Amino acid sequence: MWPANDLGLPSRLVPIARLLADRGHEVAMFNPSPAPASLIADAGLKNLPIPATFPAPPMPDLDLACSAWDAEVLLACCYVDEEFVKAMTAMYVGMLREYAPDVVVDSFELIACLAAQITKVPLATVLQGSFHPKSAGFFWWKPERPENLPSAAPTVNKVAGMYGLAPEPRCLNRMAGDCCFIVGTPETDPLTADANVEYVGPILWQRAKVALPDWVTSLGREKPLIWIYSGNPRYGGSAATTPADSIVVIRTAIAALADAPVNVVLTTGFQEIPPEIGKLPANFHHAAYLPGIAMAERCDLMVHHGGHGSSMAGLMAGRPAVIIPTISEREGNARRVTSLGAGEIVMPSESADGEKQVDVADFREKVERVLREPEYRKSAERVAESIRKYGGAPEAADRIEKMANAARRSA
Repeated sequence: MWPANDLGLPSRLVPIARLLADRGHEVAMFNPSPAPASLIADAGLKNLPIPATFPAPPMPDLDLACSAWDAEVLLACCYVDEEFVKAMTAMYVGMLREYAPDVVVDSFELIACLAAQITKVPLATVLQGSFHPKSAGFFWWKPERPENLPSAAPTVNKVAGMYGLAPEPRCLNRMAGDCCFIVGTPETDPLTADANVEYVGPILWQRAKVALPDWVTSLGREKPLIWIYSGNPRYGGSAATTPADSIVVIRTAIAALADAPVNVVLTTGFQEIPPEIGKLPANFHHAAYLPGIAMAERCDLMVHHGGHGSSMAGLMAGRPAVIIPTISEREGNARRVTSLGAGEIVMPSESADGEKQVDVADFREKVERVLREPEYRKSAERVAESIRKYGGAPEAADRIEKMANAARRSA
């Protein structure tokens, strides 16, 4: 998976990996970033060590990444440097040749997909709808895609040609794989009719028979319970500001809810709360990580940054959301939730110092409205019912297992 220090991509691959490992297959994952590595360890799975040839990535264009029209532009922020793409491709090709898997299962790591094609290993991809080449992109509600948007295709095609592969007009084409699973439904993640995909419904990680800690269950039912999930508050560390930061979710929640008659559980996805936040209000309770499905089912309302996994967790549990999207991809997810009637969106603006800010009064009013008006919960519950028709991680694991067995028979 793309090695971002977030839980979205590993959360959709870990459940599949755990099922396959439990069936007796040898399974390894690869993500060296701290938060994903913690999740992989929590699942008891093998995380391959970082190769000595792992190249230092060039500084991505974060402004472009955070405002990207679609996933093709997002990839252009990271893979236009030819020497880096060459080094990453050589690294992944070396890893695949050494580990010799029967199947590669990927979620949005372009160069891993390229390496699977080079080494002729069957490739299954696990994507949200907006990452698929047949999607309408992150700004799906706007007119058709503008022309001449950035793409890494020329660079990637040049490197692919060194290994004898034909060029592709878009990088995303390489992510379609031999089989592509969409972790949503046609309602939550719509694609054009000619997209060759299998919808499996949301996939989220949670250990079997897990329970929420006693301090969560002891909060009682007298007051509404709001679950705040910020994702990574500071991608550049506690002292640095980046356009992708989600600290605005924490700040806004504190400003709006500190004196409200609610209980708040704040989780940060194996990330620390930045020191600048200071002491949390008395009605706030923090944990670096809690089982997401159980927490979504326990809460009355989710407040999050618009990640696809967070959006799906709320819909799976039939819980409405108030979303503060921090990048364009997350805005697309947030608008899908609101279009289904299952939440409200509060768009942040950027101040002169680069920090995001939100109209606290607007946020507070929307939180109160979603808690007060039952139609939001009813809409979320309707979507949850439709999601239950899909097979999730077991369905994906079944298909991947068949791919692996076919590969072994033909070897």
